[in-house]
Amino acid sequence: MPPILEFKEVSKTFGRLHEATTILRDVNLSVAEGDFVSIIGYSGSGKSTLINLIAGLLKPTTGSAMMDDNPIDGPGPERGIVFQNYSLLPWLTVMENVRLAVDQLFPRLSESDLHARAAKYVDMVKLSPAANKYPKELSGGMRQRVSVARTLAANPRVLLLDEPLSALDALTRATLQDEIVDIWQNNRTTVIWITNDPDEAILVADRVIPLLPGRNGATLGTEISIGFQRPRVRNEVLKTGEFKDLKLQLVQALLDAKKDSVPTITRKLAVPDILPEDLSYKNRFDLSNRTGPRRRSQLAREELKIEVS
Repeated sequence: MPPILEFKEVSKTFGRLHEATTILRDVNLSVAEGDFVSIIGYSGSGKSTLINLIAGLLKPTTGSAMMDDNPIDGPGPERGIVFQNYSLLPWLTVMENVRLAVDQLFPRLSESDLHARAAKYVDMVKLSPAANKYPKELSGGMRQRVSVARTLAANPRVLLLDEPLSALDALTRATLQDEIVDIWQNNRTTVIWITNDPDEAILVADRVIPLLPGRNGATLGTEISIGFQRPRVRNEVLKTGEFKDLKLQLVQALLDAKKDSVPTITRKLAVPDILPEDLSYKNRFDLSNRTGPRRRSQLAREELKIEVS
């Protein structure tokens, strides 16, 4: 079966000519229908650039980005994205924020069907009791649940998660990780999860791919297969030697790439022979003094007992 998503030799450069900066280079990625893939990398390494290329918000500088053997030439409802921030409209309730997506994508449904569809996904993220609340009345974790519900309500074939839980505390983050995985198991939507947390990557995904920094842009490294059976019990997985080995392998790959990406300085810098300006002399020999600048400099040097050859 052909992959649902495929990148071949994709590079992304920003800027023009000599000022151009390559963020991603030679990215090759193949994702099958129903896959759960996690891509992990350092902050600033190009993870969001990669997810924006998949979403169609950016176009590759070189290489091909394909979905169902067709070029990705822009955003579309078949690729739903959940951003790091919640992106909710503050003047709409939870239900209205979810309805916003449903109304746009399913205009032929009746009012009752539209409401039922939105309510289904609000309930899926366990927010039915808060359906009529506004974002300001919700916690950070609840707001991100709304964002996930709104994206899922659009019925995307690929769910893109761009560090969706990075702003949350550790306990809330762990809870939402498990809930999103449960939703995936029930729907089998293809998931690409961007993260900078090795534990998160291993716990949620079946394939983990490191985004390795380089001197000429970041590229995807060798993927690591995660063999834990589903459903996974977090406490049991964390205690296993296999989890520790996988984490060590993943972290070591990132550390090695980071070390190799730092340029080595081989040339010496010539420091000019410049005397520091002393404010006490600046005040003493100000512009109101009729002594010329050359004489003022000479007096200052003499008082500092600096020999001038």
